[in-house]
Amino acid sequence: MKKTFTLATLMLALVLTTSVSAQEFSGIDKSPMDMAAYPTDYKVSEKTVRIIYGRPQLKGRSMEELAPTGKVWRTGANEAPEITFYKGVKFGGKDIKAGTYSLFTIPGESEWTVILNKNLNQWGSYFYDEASDVARVTVPNGSDAASLEEFSIAFKDVDGGVHLVMGWDKTRVAVPITM
Repeated sequence: MKKTFTLATLMLALVLTTSVSAQEFSGIDKSPMDMAAYPTDYKVSEKTVRIIYGRPQLKGRSMEELAPTGKVWRTGANEAPEITFYKGVKFGGKDIKAGTYSLFTIPGESEWTVILNKNLNQWGSYFYDEASDVARVTVPNGSDAASLEEFSIAFKDVDGGVHLVMGWDKTRVAVPITM
């Protein structure tokens, strides 16, 4: 009886293991999720700010097609990015309380408007509500000789604080953050 139970248990485990390992992963996201945080050193667990966002790729398309000038853009792919401030900061000179916000941008020819919005869990910018904006900051856009295929966000130490830097193709945008 004990051998039969053991054999049945072993066969059931084998069947369950086989079905799990045979799982197909279709529809995997083509714009992977990424995260950037400050301080950037992964050994520092007490962060000031963290952003989670989707990384679209140009794939032969122009940045203008994917992030049109003068229109509210979700600042990445898929869901609007969520940026969490673990303590109060000045974001582009504006006082921001600790909390989590959606991040939107309006790309421009010479400057971008960077928006913190209190509505979370937003797909794209389809349901963006300007009345829920917490802050709007206008910053100049710059350029770099190197082109980035994937939209990217990083934090860069600067005197007196940090810059949230967004880059795609040859465009670079930096928002100053002071603590």
